[in-house]
Amino acid sequence: MTMKMTGLSAVLAAVLMASSAQAEDNIATQSVNEDVRALVPETIRERGYMVAVNNGSYPPYEIVLGPNEIEGASADLAVAMGQIMGVEIRHQTVSGLAAMLSGFDAGRYDMSVGPIGDFPDRRTKIDFIDWVREYVAFAVQKGNPRNIQTLDDVCGLNIAVMAAGSAERVLKQKAEECEAAGKPTVVQSFQDQNGAILAVRSRRADGFFSGQAPLTYFVSQAPGVLDLAAANLPNGFGDIYQGSVAPKDSDLGKAMLKSLEILVANGTYEKIMTKWGLERNMIDKPGINLAK
Repeated sequence: MTMKMTGLSAVLAAVLMASSAQAEDNIATQSVNEDVRALVPETIRERGYMVAVNNGSYPPYEIVLGPNEIEGASADLAVAMGQIMGVEIRHQTVSGLAAMLSGFDAGRYDMSVGPIGDFPDRRTKIDFIDWVREYVAFAVQKGNPRNIQTLDDVCGLNIAVMAAGSAERVLKQKAEECEAAGKPTVVQSFQDQNGAILAVRSRRADGFFSGQAPLTYFVSQAPGVLDLAAANLPNGFGDIYQGSVAPKDSDLGKAMLKSLEILVANGTYEKIMTKWGLERNMIDKPGINLAK
C-alpha cells in the first residue's frame, strides 16, 4: 500500500517544518554495539556512512526538507540505528519503489529506514525489517458529525481517498456494496493527501480514508477542525506491517534488525514513536518479513 505525499504546498511544508522543530528532542545518543557493527558490510564500515533512500514526504515518519535532508520519526530512528552500527546515515529521496530497487541493484543506495509497506510480492530482492503496524482510518470533521465508526458507515457519504492505492480499491469495493443497497457512496480520488485533507476541511468530503499514521499527524495540525475516526480497526484490510528495507538475505538486514531490537529494549523506540504521536502504530518486537 502506497500512501506517500506528493505536491506539498508551500504552506503545508512550512507547517511540517515548524511542527517538527517544536517537537521535544530527548532521544539519547546510542553506543556502538561491536557485534552489530561486525555485521555491517566492510565497504560501508570503511567509508563510514551508508546511504538511506526515502520515497518522499510521509509525515510524521518522513518530512523531506531537501534532497538529502529529512525530519520525522524515521530520521530519528535512522540516527539511533547508525549510532549503534557506528556509521553515519545519509539520506536521498527518489520517486517510487522501482527507482529505489534499481538504486539498490546499482549500489547507489544501501537501505531504506522506511516505513515501506511489507507485502510478500515485493520480497524478491529485498527484505523488510518491520517496526510498525499500520491501519487505515478516516480523517473527519471535528466531532465526527457523520458518525463514521467503521468502513461500513460510508454508505451515502462523500469520501476522499488517494488515487491508485489499495485504500481506493477497498473503498470502491465498499461503494459497490452501498450502491447495491440503495445508498450510493461518492468516492473522491485525489493525487495528493493535501488535496484530500482540504476537501474534508472545506466539507466537500465527509471523510478521508487513508493510512492512520499520516492522518493522525494531519489531525494534530488542525486542532478543533479535524478528528480521527475508526482508528485501529481492519476497515477492509488484514494486518499491515511496514518497515525498513535491506538487500535480500543480507548481513546488513540482520544488523538493522539487531539495532532495532536494541532500541526497543532500551526504550528509545518508544520515545521516538511517542515524540511523533505514533504510539498506536508501535509493535512489541521488530522482525523480518512479518506480513503474511
